[in-house]
Amino acid sequence: MIQGKFKNRRHAFSLIELVIVVVIIGIIGAIAIPRISRGSAGAADSKLVADLAVLRNAIDLYATEHNGAFPAAATLDTQLTQYTDIDGATKASPDSTHIYGPYIRKMPTLLVGSNKGQSGVADASSATLGAGGAGWFYSDTTGEITANLAAGEGDATGKDYNTY
Repeated sequence: MIQGKFKNRRHAFSLIELVIVVVIIGIIGAIAIPRISRGSAGAADSKLVADLAVLRNAIDLYATEHNGAFPAAATLDTQLTQYTDIDGATKASPDSTHIYGPYIRKMPTLLVGSNKGQSGVADASSATLGAGGAGWFYSDTTGEITANLAAGEGDATGKDYNTY
């Protein structure tokens, strides 16, 4: 008979057990949420590094195939995305003289900083680093290209994007 009493008894969580579970979930959330939110910023930083590597390789390859001459800043986009002749003249399709390139499919878009969303090129000989309207800052005398962002615009570690 005593066993029959215990059979009818319901099993449930106590208030203390529920509070402990809620506290544990809160601690896990406090640790995980900041890490997840930094993930998108880290992805944009990684994309910038990858885009710069692709652009720098394309510029170097262009210079190799054009007797050491870098693409002109004013026409960098077309010189890297279309076919060129030895002098750098561009054409959308190849022919007997336009045999070089294309080096990239399209100019990448800058995904960080104040010029986020821009894909244009600012000429280092006439523009100021960080000026609006262009995503990339390029010197056609040295072949150097970087993010067109002013000093102080940087990643979570404090490194300026224009020094990548």
